[in-house]
Amino acid sequence: MRTVWAFAALFFVGAILPLTADEPKNKEEPKKEEKSYQVPYKLTTVKHILIRAKINGKGPFNFILDTGAPALFMTEAVAKKAGVTADKTGWGMCDRFEIEGGVVVPKAKGRIETPFQLEGMNGMGLAGVELHGIIGYNILARYKITFDFDSDKLTFAELDFEPKGPMGLGKGGAPGGLDTMGSLMKMVGELLGRKANPDLVLRGFIGVELMDGTEYPSVKSVLASGPAGKTDLKAGDVITKVQGRTVTDSDDVNRFLSKAKPGESLKLTVQRGKETKEIVITVGEGL
Repeated sequence: MRTVWAFAALFFVGAILPLTADEPKNKEEPKKEEKSYQVPYKLTTVKHILIRAKINGKGPFNFILDTGAPALFMTEAVAKKAGVTADKTGWGMCDRFEIEGGVVVPKAKGRIETPFQLEGMNGMGLAGVELHGIIGYNILARYKITFDFDSDKLTFAELDFEPKGPMGLGKGGAPGGLDTMGSLMKMVGELLGRKANPDLVLRGFIGVELMDGTEYPSVKSVLASGPAGKTDLKAGDVITKVQGRTVTDSDDVNRFLSKAKPGESLKLTVQRGKETKEIVITVGEGL
């Protein structure tokens, strides 16, 4: 049996803000500094926001973001791989839910089932990849999320807010026959010759945020747990060449990176003060 919640589409806009929050007791108290993360994302063919996450160290798995979904949803297959067991009502507890980019939610409660939306989208191949779940309100409301569709990353800033546990998702049949929609979309996809689980070509990822300068791009920050974080590359380094070719802005660097496959080496020539260094990074997997 599947549970269906009422939401119009698997697409949303805007930053996620808590529905309610207590006013500070002392308005003159300094605000707590927000801890933020840069989360790589991809727009699917039909413009859904796709990110990757690990559950209990397993994965990564492909999730779409949806504020209309009241909770985290994961397919039965993913829950099994991650060692998450459903209780009698269909809920399971993830010891650690980790979104690519460093966002970690301990003890994340999720619904273990395959919603008809995912079944239908996978059946039609609409996302371009196999989808493994939906990240809904009980995860997203913990963060202020900033979108910049000229960038390949979302900004997740921690909020001092703990959303209430998801409610109203008991077992029961889907109203109006909606539980058959996923199967119908899957059947249509097969008739159209679409792959349910299209092949995914991962782009290169080194874990570096760049900014443009007057002549060359420079390193704004380095993700400590990323491929670049394992090298001597530092914030403030000015990148003059990639693979021996001169670069003049961050777009030039990203063009080289987009052609690099996971596991390949990427050689950066950087200027650090008066010193010129060559740094070799083993490219990781991005979206």
